[in-house]
Amino acid sequence: MLDRRAFLGTSAAALPFLSGFASAENGYLSSLVLGPWSGKLTHESYGDLRIYFDGATEQLRSLTVGCLALKAGMEPHPAHQHPEEEIMLITEGAGEITVEGKTHGVAPGFMMYCGSQRMHGITAGPSGLTFFFYKWKA
Repeated sequence: MLDRRAFLGTSAAALPFLSGFASAENGYLSSLVLGPWSGKLTHESYGDLRIYFDGATEQLRSLTVGCLALKAGMEPHPAHQHPEEEIMLITEGAGEITVEGKTHGVAPGFMMYCGSQRMHGITAGPSGLTFFFYKWKA
C-alpha cells in the first residue's frame, strides 16, 4: 500500500505516458489504466491537486476525475454549485462535507453524491484530508 507521499509523488517516467491520455480518440477520452503518480499535478495553496481525466466520453459531454490532498484546516474554495453532478470519496484523514446547508463529519470510506446546481463544500480536519472526485455532465 502506498503512503500519501508516494501516492501523490510525481514520476518522471510517467510524463511520456501522460501524453497518451491527454490526446483523445475520436474526440473522446481514451480507455486506459493510470497509476496513482499519473495525471497533472498542481501545488495549490490549500493542497496538492492531481487531475487524471478531463474531457468528453462517448456517453458524457464532460468528465473530470481527480484527487485532492487538502492541508489541515483548508478548503479548496467556499461552498459552491456547478452544472456537473459530483461524487467525492474520502481516502485519508478527516474533515467535514456540507451539502445543501447540512454538515457531515467524514473519514476514509465516506462518500458524497451531489446533484447539479446543489450547494456543497469540503473542509479538512486538523490532520488534513485526501479525497477523489468524479464530476460529469451528460
